Amino acid sequence: MSDTAASDDGEDGPAVDAEEVRHVADLARVRLADDEVDEFAAQFGDILEYFAALDEVPETEREEELVNVMRPDEIEEGLTQEEALANAEETEDGFFVGPKVS
Repeated sequence: MSDTAASDDGEDGPAVDAEEVRHVADLARVRLADDEVDEFAAQFGDILEYFAALDEVPETEREEELVNVMRPDEIEEGLTQEEALANAEETEDGFFVGPKVS
């Protein structure tokens, strides 16, 4: 942020000024009208306030250790290629044929 960023007490100017919005827009190669710059400056300020609010969320302590509840992988007998293709509407060279996508 620039030197114009708001302090925690909210007494300074906006958290994001128009110059910073234009700089970010230039980096993103986005053209903004003057009224859009002002709107985005306000929105960016709101977003920064949300992130500041996350700093106030208390940390929690986890009491239990996490355990894996998934069963281990087991190799099982599968279909042969011929069995897998047996009900296919159309096959070619041992593969399924699907609709063409362009």
